[in-house]
Amino acid sequence: MAQLSAAQTAFLRDNPFPAIATTLRADGSPHSTIVWVDADESGVSFNTARGRAKDRHLQADGRISLAVVNPTNSYEWLAISGTAALTEDGADAQIDRLAKKYLGEDVYPWRSPTETRVSVRITPERVDGLGFED
Repeated sequence: MAQLSAAQTAFLRDNPFPAIATTLRADGSPHSTIVWVDADESGVSFNTARGRAKDRHLQADGRISLAVVNPTNSYEWLAISGTAALTEDGADAQIDRLAKKYLGEDVYPWRSPTETRVSVRITPERVDGLGFED
């Protein structure tokens, strides 16, 4: 298992940079989408909803990669490959925190009353990056 450095964790936690999450379809082909990402001392996570492609793919095959590039300095980037764990616990609160970080909104504005939110936590197996001192 790999770990993010303190600088890499801060890069993800402190900046509203969109990430590209890549999961695997049933036929093995990659499926990439933009996600809002967060990080803390326990790891990296993002949020989705039950039934969406990311949710379905990760339930079938937990392998995932995540890439984030600083939009004002393309020589500062982070790529994480690992496995995902999905949980509904705390997912509603997480999407609201991410809405605050990325939109400045206290509540996620596109929530559907029929959807179930899911938090996806990544256990890193490999971390690559550029532009981090520690």
